[in-house]
Amino acid sequence: MSNEQPVVTASSYLTLNYRLASLDGADIVTTFATTPATLLMGQGQLAPVLEELLIGLPEGTHKTFELEPGVGFGPRNPELIRQVSRATLDANSAPDADYKIGDLVDFAAPGGGRFAGILRELGEETCLFDFNHPLAGQPLKFEVQLISVL
Repeated sequence: MSNEQPVVTASSYLTLNYRLASLDGADIVTTFATTPATLLMGQGQLAPVLEELLIGLPEGTHKTFELEPGVGFGPRNPELIRQVSRATLDANSAPDADYKIGDLVDFAAPGGGRFAGILRELGEETCLFDFNHPLAGQPLKFEVQLISVL
């Protein structure tokens, strides 16, 4: 039996605490105050760039990474800020929906999928939505504590 600590590979099963935060320290998501997360690498449970940061880290590691703007969830794409007709919004809404600027709205996509956008402007005929990931283009901190690596 080897005394070497296991290290994270592209197919590892992990138990970990993690925290994603803005650079000013505001938590976006954290497991440090609750139950640790378990995940299988490569299954999309973490963003690919976050998984990539874990590759090669030994069990027991506690580390914080600072991600430059756009690295964690891609750059902001101005083409993903789109006008949507009020009729399309109404067709994707509950009958009594009362949307406000900043709301995340879920839409049906062609072929049966779903996608979501943040409401930026609400007009009588059209609405402006931002379909970028909410964290796109933002600098982030990613803190991880590897409890177990299998």
